[in-house]
Amino acid sequence: MDSRGTALLRRLPAVRGRLTPDAPLGPLTWFRVGGPADVLFRPADEDDLAQFLASCPADVPVTVIGVASNLLVRDGGVRGVVIRLGGSFAQVSVEDKLVHAGAGALDLTVAQTAQAAGLSGLEFLSGIPGTIGGAIRMNGGAYGGETVDVIETAVGIDRQGRRRVYSRDDLHLTYRHCGVPEDVIFTTAALRGTAGDKAAIQARMDEIAAARAASQPVRARTGGSTFANPAGEKAWALVDRAGCRGLVVGGAQMSEKHANFMLNLGDATAADIEALGEEVRRRVLETSGITLRWEIRRIGVPLDKG
Repeated sequence: MDSRGTALLRRLPAVRGRLTPDAPLGPLTWFRVGGPADVLFRPADEDDLAQFLASCPADVPVTVIGVASNLLVRDGGVRGVVIRLGGSFAQVSVEDKLVHAGAGALDLTVAQTAQAAGLSGLEFLSGIPGTIGGAIRMNGGAYGGETVDVIETAVGIDRQGRRRVYSRDDLHLTYRHCGVPEDVIFTTAALRGTAGDKAAIQARMDEIAAARAASQPVRARTGGSTFANPAGEKAWALVDRAGCRGLVVGGAQMSEKHANFMLNLGDATAADIEALGEEVRRRVLETSGITLRWEIRRIGVPLDKG
């Protein structure tokens, strides 16, 4: 009998990129947990992606991921097609005061490219361990800056394969949220910097790197900030006050170093990690009356529903 991925592969259009059935996703994520994608698609370029989306059967779910630094893949894996942008989607260039970046470009690479060009205002991106596509989708921010502060335009392709250029206003960016429909896959962005001193820009990036190393478990199997900050509150402080710093469920733990980070201690399952997050949410609601909102994106199905 064919596997789920092999059976799905026969229904998908021909591509110039790579289609891989039953592709393990855990090794691609920072948590290093999770089941496989039915099919993993790595498009060759924007045209390949658009043509695939236009021809993909409407009943096949499509999910896009970046470097999976803020992502939890459930143990049963992800149904349908998972798209990962790399290669040609990771290019970065500078024209005048605009940094043009593919959605697969690392935020750090974009910040470094801006610094080399003497453009300030994008230093905060060096403190976000993700890609530009994720920064747009989440209005990523850290260390005093947010994506909405610097983005000029973004290109997205919808499920019908239609390409559109979105202005900053079109994106409807708010705190950790983008108003563009979830089925739109961002492919490129233009980010605006301001002329600055290269040494001063580098010094600020060094400060951010030092602050991250001092306050976050950057060398652990983690997923970045677990919960978004509620209005007027800090998620880590609420977690701390609820007594959840260091809390363990199975092989997962809330970090002792930063109470809003979850860790895979080495043998965690995705179910352990998600259960830990839900227990923290329960305790925070009980102690503060505040319902924490997940900032980590969770995709896929539990193992018993695979």
